[in-house]
Amino acid sequence: MSASSQSANADQPSFLERNQFLIYRLFSLAGLVPVGAFLVVHLLTNASVLGGPEVFQSRVDMIHSLGPLLPVVEWAFIFLPMIFHAAVGMAIIAGGLPNVGSYPYSGNIRYTLQRVTGMIAFAFILWHIWQLHAMGKPLGGGAFDPHHAASTASAALRPMAVAVLYAIGVLSAVYHLSNGLWSLGVTWGIWTSPAAMRRASWLSVAVGVALGAAGLGGLAGMRMVDVDEARAVEGRMAEARELLEGKVAPQAADASGVSDPAH
Repeated sequence: MSASSQSANADQPSFLERNQFLIYRLFSLAGLVPVGAFLVVHLLTNASVLGGPEVFQSRVDMIHSLGPLLPVVEWAFIFLPMIFHAAVGMAIIAGGLPNVGSYPYSGNIRYTLQRVTGMIAFAFILWHIWQLHAMGKPLGGGAFDPHHAASTASAALRPMAVAVLYAIGVLSAVYHLSNGLWSLGVTWGIWTSPAAMRRASWLSVAVGVALGAAGLGGLAGMRMVDVDEARAVEGRMAEARELLEGKVAPQAADASGVSDPAH
């Protein structure tokens, strides 16, 4: 190949550059819906443990009532959009360098934090899936049992080092989403004036504070769970659920005290 041909090939834009307009919009949209929406639901579900193990268990039961459809929903609306968002984000990071040191103004700091927290959040999510999700079981993880939700989550989060890493991961994900709302509005032309951008910044702060409180509240609530008491509550709820589903004979339920209103 001649030098001129090599130079011509080098000058050709990459796939990302040729389709930048569409990819950036799909990238920002995926970060909000469904990935961002899932993060909100996930943090609020976890925060429900502050109402007691029975409240958290009921939320988990509602999610797992999807049965065989749950993995389909997870892959279609969570994992695949998340992989797409992360892959495009890594491609964007690889194509540029943060310049906070040269231009230390707030917008540039937000630009850098958005990318740093994105990388931290992605690493945290991979670890979180390995540690608690069923997909982690073949690799020694998968400690979360959906039928004993609060007790297994509490046991997994009890070590202080794990709790600290979770706090960092949760806050990184929250910052990435809340600050991403501002970036999404700019990308989609929702706020174009300086005044609109300032209002959007306050919206991002409000969303970040609310979700950060929910995330840290849920983490603290999990660590405060009395594991033995939670297991007893979860056991009674499991027996009641199996009775309703016809998996336990009424006589067995009476013997265990599930059907006794005073139990």
